[in-house]
Amino acid sequence: MHILKNILLSTLLISGLASAETKNGFELSQSLIPVNQILQGGPPRDGIPSIDRPEFIPAAQADFLQAKDRIIGIQVNGEARAYPIKILNWHEIVNDTIQGKPVSVTFCPLCGTGIVYEAALGGKTLQFGVSGLLYNSDVLLYDRQTETLWSQILSKAINGPMKGQKLRMVTSSQTSWGKWLEQYPATKVLSTNTGYTRDYESSPYGNYDDSRKTYFPVSAESRRYHPKERVLGITINGQHKAYPFKELALAGGTTLTDQFAGQTLSIEFDVPNRDGQIKDASGKNLELVNGFWFAWYAFHPETEVFSSGG
Repeated sequence: MHILKNILLSTLLISGLASAETKNGFELSQSLIPVNQILQGGPPRDGIPSIDRPEFIPAAQADFLQAKDRIIGIQVNGEARAYPIKILNWHEIVNDTIQGKPVSVTFCPLCGTGIVYEAALGGKTLQFGVSGLLYNSDVLLYDRQTETLWSQILSKAINGPMKGQKLRMVTSSQTSWGKWLEQYPATKVLSTNTGYTRDYESSPYGNYDDSRKTYFPVSAESRRYHPKERVLGITINGQHKAYPFKELALAGGTTLTDQFAGQTLSIEFDVPNRDGQIKDASGKNLELVNGFWFAWYAFHPETEVFSSGG
């Protein structure tokens, strides 16, 4: 009787372990991040559908956009495209090709992070989907070619055949439609004709961007700024630094020079539109994350922070 009881107990323990290490159909036992910190966001895999056949319209036809509406904008070889956040809130990923270059436009509504990636890696063109899993409240992408899981903010594969590899960012702007249109009047705009029935005039997240509340626990927290304070975050040689727009506003102007990680950086910023770029001494745009303070800090609690000194 005791032997049978022990066998049943062992079976339950093994079953529980397997269940804990498999979420939304992804086997996580070899994950680079703790499995207990990978959370199910609610929807199943692809429950938030990516846009895989995007349609675009001329700017003059984008009457569903107001000047203040936020977009992610990219410009490749002279062609500009705008991806409205009001669409990305419902889909999070657009798999696209611009000027022959495959790209993946990603947005995490919970972290406010919009990042565009080159979708060609290791001889493969990857198509990304929404896994339904989160790490530090940030979306975990997965590619349909290898079913590798990728952390958006880390730009890194955390589990699967491509584990440890990094995605290369495409320079983008997360800014207002009004500013983007002024800069690129010939821009094309992602159409609301997505193939899905969604109310793109409403946000599924309500007033989340202004609230101090977050939906999911994170591994590190800081009360130094409002959790949704927008920052420009940069990583150089394993060192991290955040440039909060609250500090940039106090600094004044639209540019500043900073020394970080042994480099001279030029920070170009637009406080009203919460947009900016960071360049090295040669004028090259560096990879950065434009997102909420709480998210940047959760991933990089050792981050340096720019202070205006005001």
